[in-house]
Amino acid sequence: MRSDPAPQSAPRPVETVRHGPIRVDRYRLDNGLTVLHQPEHRAPVVSYQTWFRVGSRHEQPGRTGIAHLFEHLMFKGTARRPEGEFDRIIEGLGGRNNAATWLDWTYYYEEVPTAGFEAIVELEADRMQNTLLGPAQIETEREVVMNERRERVDDDPTGLLAEILWSTAYTVHPYGRPTIGWMDDIARLSADDIHAFYRTWYAPNNAVIAVAGDVDGARLMKAIEAAYGAMPPATLPELPAVVEPLQTAPRRVEKPLGVGSDRLVMGWHAPSAVDPRAAALEVLNEALCEGDSSRLQRALVTDGELAAGFYAFVPAFREPGLYEVAVDLRPGVGSDAAERVVLDTFAAVAKDGLSPSELAKAKNRLETRFYRQLQSAQQRAAGFGYWEVTADHFARLFTAAELLEAVSADDVLAVARDILRPEGRTVVRGYPA
Repeated sequence: MRSDPAPQSAPRPVETVRHGPIRVDRYRLDNGLTVLHQPEHRAPVVSYQTWFRVGSRHEQPGRTGIAHLFEHLMFKGTARRPEGEFDRIIEGLGGRNNAATWLDWTYYYEEVPTAGFEAIVELEADRMQNTLLGPAQIETEREVVMNERRERVDDDPTGLLAEILWSTAYTVHPYGRPTIGWMDDIARLSADDIHAFYRTWYAPNNAVIAVAGDVDGARLMKAIEAAYGAMPPATLPELPAVVEPLQTAPRRVEKPLGVGSDRLVMGWHAPSAVDPRAAALEVLNEALCEGDSSRLQRALVTDGELAAGFYAFVPAFREPGLYEVAVDLRPGVGSDAAERVVLDTFAAVAKDGLSPSELAKAKNRLETRFYRQLQSAQQRAAGFGYWEVTADHFARLFTAAELLEAVSADDVLAVARDILRPEGRTVVRGYPA
């Protein structure tokens, strides 16, 4: 990977980064808008993504859920376009679109044939500054989000246990608040709250536009400068740094649920996405939890026959997240047995590490998956946008595979001992009511 100086002919990126055959140009408008462009002319398709550096961790206590609610409101129409026209235009172009909100970010994406590129730029610029936020729009989407919470959390054991896990594991950090929001907070979010959120966070200097596909730089920047160039920047608040205290004793919650057998969710505080230990945790998780031959798959499911299934989640957030292991027990099997298997498996790897074959296999699988996920324009644009808002530079994407390859047996041993401490776990058990 190398960084080239900006070329002298227009359009002028402030930086160009090359990694093998991939070239990414970074542009910066006077109002602070960042544009990342990866030209790829093999197919007449463009992925256009707008990433905002705002998610649920930016919310204030008592106003949770506003970032996710606002994602919904962005589809309600603008002063220039009625509700539904945004989707009709994209469908007419033969494209597709969606959006997502999480702890650190909110993003919106479109994938369209190259001929429709300028239309997408106009649509996204319009709703960045002209979204309708009247009582009708707010109340309609508030009810949609409240129903979504009922469906995905309150009436879903998986979602409810995950929410309890995070809110128990975090005592001070905003990652402990659910992205969808607490129900009481969603109900009382005011129009003033929503308008203030829009003015503060949906500004060009808080946005990253990531574009990959069949459009050249001159065409790209002509359209973006015309659509976004006159937007004023916002004054972005400085969030106080919050450090979650070290957890020195297990935390445990038990919850009766309408389920037929026990469900167990466990969590350990884990490194941020930019922490040097993050790659070692990925390798460790791959060896312990992914694939039919992984240690926990055999101990819990195939050989041990304690569980119908399980999953593990490695966090990839801007700040330290939570490494999760969740187990669906077979009928009649208590969660204590599964918890003991997980703890014993972690203790064994903290004592002896991985075997050379386990380490090599885990790294090979992760590297293959990494490159497979960069095959489409949409996947590449998502990678650039994600790393730009998470690590402050998109080129972190290019080093991800190299960091995985560099993980040693000693790195895995250290992360197992530092992160997977039994006293650092949070345990949530859901049992049949």
